[in-house]
Amino acid sequence: MHHALEQVCDVIEEQKTYLSELDGAIGDGDHGVNMAKCFREVKKKLSTNQGKDVQSILKDVGMVVLNSVGGAMGALYGTFFLKLAQEAGGRSELHLADLVLMFQAAEKGILDIGKAKLGDKTLIDTLSPAVRCLEKAEKESRFLSDALADFQEAAKKGMESTKEMVAKMGRASRLGERTLGHQDAGATSCYLILRSMAIGLTQDVKT
Repeated sequence: MHHALEQVCDVIEEQKTYLSELDGAIGDGDHGVNMAKCFREVKKKLSTNQGKDVQSILKDVGMVVLNSVGGAMGALYGTFFLKLAQEAGGRSELHLADLVLMFQAAEKGILDIGKAKLGDKTLIDTLSPAVRCLEKAEKESRFLSDALADFQEAAKKGMESTKEMVAKMGRASRLGERTLGHQDAGATSCYLILRSMAIGLTQDVKT
């Protein structure tokens, strides 16, 4: 998990300009800058907690995110990591069944505080399809690496689907129909996080 979270930090840093450009079209234009600033702090924290169990690492990340990103995104992504931590227990390695419980809890946490639903043009449009995909993989007793590949693909399709939606939440909702044709920045950062975690976890499985 440590490696997977470092991947998240690096990808957010690499994509900060892109995220801010997406946000600039229908929002404040600072999503990438804020996310990069936050995940730089996460990376610093990760360098100090080598060897901790999955739950401790994720809890540390969640607290840094809550305290480093202002507004709704800090609360949403902070909750995301804290709920992952809550379900991780004291495990040092994760199986597909563990990941299903963890991501279900993270999704529920975001739904509870964000109040967005599928189709509202938010990060839920990325997260929920990815979680459904993991659930399906568990029912079908798929290999973890295959399940994570499908998880990434479902997240990507969910992110891309936000181009065809009208924003119903946050600042962008005031623009109404003008948000059509624009990919949501939060859905995009969520995809980058999920993809990076999936890649990192897959590499852990293979080593």
